[in-house]
Amino acid sequence: MAEVLGLGVTHYPPLSGTNDNLTRVFQRALADSQLPEALRDPANWPAEARAEWASDEGQQAGRRHREALVAQFAKVRQALDEFNPDVVVIWGDDQYENFREDIVPPYSVLAYDDLTVRPWEHSAESNVMGNHNVWNEPKDHEIRVRGHREAAKHFTSALLEQDIDVSYAYKPLHHPGFPHAFLNTILYLDYERQGFDYPVVAFPINCYGRRVISYQGNISALGDIRELDPPSPSPARVMQVGAAVARAAAESPWRVALVASSSWSHSFLVESTHHLFPDTAADQRLYQALVDGDLDVWRSTSLAQAEAAGQQELLNWWALLGAMSELGRTTPTWSEFVGSHLFVSDKVFAAYQA
Repeated sequence: MAEVLGLGVTHYPPLSGTNDNLTRVFQRALADSQLPEALRDPANWPAEARAEWASDEGQQAGRRHREALVAQFAKVRQALDEFNPDVVVIWGDDQYENFREDIVPPYSVLAYDDLTVRPWEHSAESNVMGNHNVWNEPKDHEIRVRGHREAAKHFTSALLEQDIDVSYAYKPLHHPGFPHAFLNTILYLDYERQGFDYPVVAFPINCYGRRVISYQGNISALGDIRELDPPSPSPARVMQVGAAVARAAAESPWRVALVASSSWSHSFLVESTHHLFPDTAADQRLYQALVDGDLDVWRSTSLAQAEAAGQQELLNWWALLGAMSELGRTTPTWSEFVGSHLFVSDKVFAAYQA
C-alpha cells in the first residue's frame, strides 16, 4: 500500500497582496447601498469584529492575520517536505475559470504536463486581489508548475472504474495559466520562495454550483438576484469521491499528498450577515466535529445548509475528510482554526499523517 498524507489549507486571495488590501472585501460590503444602516455602525457588530476593526480600521488585525496564516503555511510546508511526495493532488474550486458556459462538470482531473505560469499577468483570471503582490515580483515573473500526467490518468481511470463519473482535461479550456485555487496554494506553500518542485495534479470541484455561471463564482451586491444554475454535487457525494481518490492513491506506486484548499465560510455568500461577516458559528460546528473525528456531522450536512452558511468552497474539505475516513484517519494529527470577521473568511489548517 502506498503512503498517503492528508493536508488542509486555504488559498485566500488577499494573502498574495499587500496588507492595505486585506479589508477590501469588507469595505466593499460596508459601502453596499442595500446594507441596513444599523450595520454601518461598529457598535452593532459582533465583539470580535469590533476588536479587529479597532481604531485603525483593521490594519493591525490584518497584520496579525497574515502572520498567523504564514506561520500555518510554514507548518504545512514542513509536513509536506518531511513526507516528500511523488505527487500532490489538490482539491480546489473553479470560479468561472475553466468551468464556463460550454461545460460545467461536477468535478474534473487536470492531467496537465508542466506549465509555465505568470501569476501576476494572469491575476485577473486567477482571482488574485489587488494590483501589487507581497513579494514585489514583476508582472512578467514566471514560475514552473510541474504536472504528473501519468498519475492524473491513474486517478481518472481508478475513479471511473469505481463508478465515479469524473471528467478530465489535458490542457486548459479557458484560463491562460493555473486556476487560482491551485496556483495560490502553490504560491503560499512557497511563501518564503524556497521553490516548489513537487508535481501537482489539480482536481477542481464545482463548489459554486448555483452561482458558478450566474454570478461567475464571484462577489455580488446585496439585492443582486439572478437566475441560478444547477447545484454543486452534495457534500456526501464529494466525500464518496474523496474516498475513491484515497483508494486510488493507496493502490498507486507513488507517495501521494492529498490537499484540500479553501477557506471556510465566505462573508460575501452569507445572506444572514448581509455579506459583512462569515458564519463563524457554522464553521466552529464543523471544526469541532473535525477535531473530534465525528465525520457523521460532516456527512449529514446538506448542500443547502452549506450554501446558507457560505461554505460552498468547503466541498474541497469534504473531499479530504472522505479520503481520510477511507484511510482510517478520522482525526487530524494537528489542526488550527484561524478565525476572522473582517478578512472574508475563517481559515483552517490541518495535517493527517500516518
